[in-house]
Amino acid sequence: MRNLRVVLISGLSGSGKTTAIKALEDLGFYCVDNLPIVLFPKFIELCSQSAGRITKAALVVDIRGKEFLEGSRQIIQQLREEGYLIEILFFESSDEILVRRYSETRRQHPLAIGKPVLEGIQSEREGLRIIRDMADKVIDTSEFNVHELQDAIRKYFSKESRQRKMTITLLSFGYSYGIPHEADLLMDVRFLPNPYFLDELKRLTGEDLQVAEYVLKWNETQEFLSRFWKLVEFLIPLYKKEGKIYLTIAIGCTGGRHRSIVVANAMEAYLRKNFNRGDVILRTTHRDIGKG
Repeated sequence: MRNLRVVLISGLSGSGKTTAIKALEDLGFYCVDNLPIVLFPKFIELCSQSAGRITKAALVVDIRGKEFLEGSRQIIQQLREEGYLIEILFFESSDEILVRRYSETRRQHPLAIGKPVLEGIQSEREGLRIIRDMADKVIDTSEFNVHELQDAIRKYFSKESRQRKMTITLLSFGYSYGIPHEADLLMDVRFLPNPYFLDELKRLTGEDLQVAEYVLKWNETQEFLSRFWKLVEFLIPLYKKEGKIYLTIAIGCTGGRHRSIVVANAMEAYLRKNFNRGDVILRTTHRDIGKG
């Protein structure tokens, strides 16, 4: 691995990219805004030839360079194969929040010249899909103010990322409330027997022992878990090899209160027991446990 850390920042206009790049500059990153992706390899080459003066760099690539985005996947993949550590952060917010931010700042959206801001935002989402799909971490800034976003960026880059540990988030959810946008792996467990249809279990959750025992007692559940565990254990080292430091495994059932919670908890227990590599941080979140 080459001695140069590179952070590529992309995302929707108004989602916080400027705030992020300023926070990284404060942390000693050499920062460049609006660099065409085709110049990315040359930029990295020049940083590598700085005789150690530049060991971490950050650059913003966004819709302003839209004519160059098509080849971004190949460019980044090639650089990673050459041994460069490249992290991609993608910033986004809800349409409602972005429209409000543009209204408050009275700025013009780059893709909304002569048309409503919302149309520009939707066009930008589609145009940046290539970069978003490659992102190591997607950050939704809808609930952040400027200061909160700065703090979040500084904490991540000054502490947790220095450890170079992969953070694995096991996220249970209900399909009734939408698929989590941050999911890297998505597993649908609605085929498992549903405790919701039993009166004594309906009002409980997957955190309750009775529900867990019910879901886990079936042969199909045990067979599924065995295969699921092996798949995840196989994938983790491959993701790490590609430089990915955030992995979100989303597990969904209908309402997100029973089966998905049991499976997420079972996966966490398995990984804690069997994935003894010392470089993984495990987190489990039950997004919709309080709904319904």
